[in-house]
Amino acid sequence: MDRGLVILLHGVGSNGANMAALGRALAPALPSFVFESPDAPGGSGPRREWFSVIGVTEVNRPERVVAARPGFDAVIANLIEQHGFSNAVDRVVLLGFSQGSIMALDALASGRGPVGAVVAFSGRLASPAPLVPATGAPLLLI
Repeated sequence: MDRGLVILLHGVGSNGANMAALGRALAPALPSFVFESPDAPGGSGPRREWFSVIGVTEVNRPERVVAARPGFDAVIANLIEQHGFSNAVDRVVLLGFSQGSIMALDALASGRGPVGAVVAFSGRLASPAPLVPATGAPLLLI
């Protein structure tokens, strides 16, 4: 099987270490894949977040997602480069939970996400219009 990279994205108030257990559980099924579970750049200590939920509403949530894009994109780009997938982004999977799903779905829906697939657990699309989705990447919503 070809090599691949799965980037596990945690929800608000969690951290990468919490998602690492999922990576360890999935690893035997995908032995040629590397699993990474980074911390979101926001928050502090073990309680990380991709964007602040303090005072978040349905009206301002899309703005928060947009404001979080540079930090999110930097984390993803760093992992893709670190593991040598810059020229093989079709082998990169974003697997998000809750707020991590929101950010993964945003990367796909906005056309920024150079990824092969997105798996979203307990998340939703919170991206502002207009959407310019990346084409060809499978999406699994759970």
